[in-house]
Amino acid sequence: MNGFLAVWRKELTGYFLSPAAYIVTIFFLIVMGAIFSLLVSVLAEGPAGVTVMNLLFGSPFFWMTMLALVPALTMRLFAEEKRSGTIETLMTAPVTDTAVVLAKFAGALSFYAFMWTPTLIYLFILRYFSADMAPPDPGPLAGGYLGALLIGMFYLSIGLFCSALTSNQIVAAITTFAAMLLLFLAGLLDYVARGDLVQAVSAHLSSYSHMLEFSRGAIDSRPVVYYLSGTALMLFATVKIVEARNWK
Repeated sequence: MNGFLAVWRKELTGYFLSPAAYIVTIFFLIVMGAIFSLLVSVLAEGPAGVTVMNLLFGSPFFWMTMLALVPALTMRLFAEEKRSGTIETLMTAPVTDTAVVLAKFAGALSFYAFMWTPTLIYLFILRYFSADMAPPDPGPLAGGYLGALLIGMFYLSIGLFCSALTSNQIVAAITTFAAMLLLFLAGLLDYVARGDLVQAVSAHLSSYSHMLEFSRGAIDSRPVVYYLSGTALMLFATVKIVEARNWK
């Protein structure tokens, strides 16, 4: 447990001391703020029955930001350790390979959650500066943030796995982006495919559809299980990749 906490603190400190992490955070908050501002103006004149959370998480700009954000957060996790040679020191420390993988994942997830925290100010803006609008519904609010957390966990685990495959951060980022894009596009086949099986599989994989449902406050156990099991599978695969280097 001490080894896990030590690696987790190291990773989290690395994020807060990295100028690149702050650039990514500023970019994320600017994009999210711009989307929020645009959607509020749309809602003021748009149809009733649509929530800010639903439009926010259904926006193409949100998904483009996610596809750029996750590779930037995960590309260095193992790739930089391999490039600099510090992976040898880390792997010979009194900490298991599983603890190293989980701690690095926890560090990335903690910073990801930190990046989302300032967006909570949107709720106060809606509540105190929009007297003509109904107060935010806690259901869609909780569902939207839960969906962002679950999908973020899954995508971050994919990024961690890709980073463990290479010593080049750029390759890790491109591989992560490609894997996420394929998953995202596979989920959109539900809207264009004709076969029942393809539509069923696509609907099960569709992060876009899942996020819309979460942001409506409709929390289905199937997407929750999908993202948790997918995250666990990718972390298990990453542990096996890390363990494989001991046999070289």
